[in-house]
Amino acid sequence: MIEKNYKKVFVNVTADMRPDGVIRPLYFRWTDGNKYEIEKVRKIERAASLKVGGCGLRYTVMVEGKERYFFLEDGKWFVEAEVRS
Repeated sequence: MIEKNYKKVFVNVTADMRPDGVIRPLYFRWTDGNKYEIEKVRKIERAASLKVGGCGLRYTVMVEGKERYFFLEDGKWFVEAEVRS
């Protein structure tokens, strides 16, 4: 089995802050400059990233029909990106 390596990648996120304090991410910009819509937020929970370290709020979201995790830690957004060899 091939072991995958991951790195923490900080991304720009456009989000909506509702009056009740809930933050809903709407779009993010990848490191290459491409902008992607976050189609749906499925879950928000306190969690740690076991792949790259760090903790905060973990957003389980749908992007281009695929489930992804976004983390909001100390006011910054990051994702666990697979390192390609």
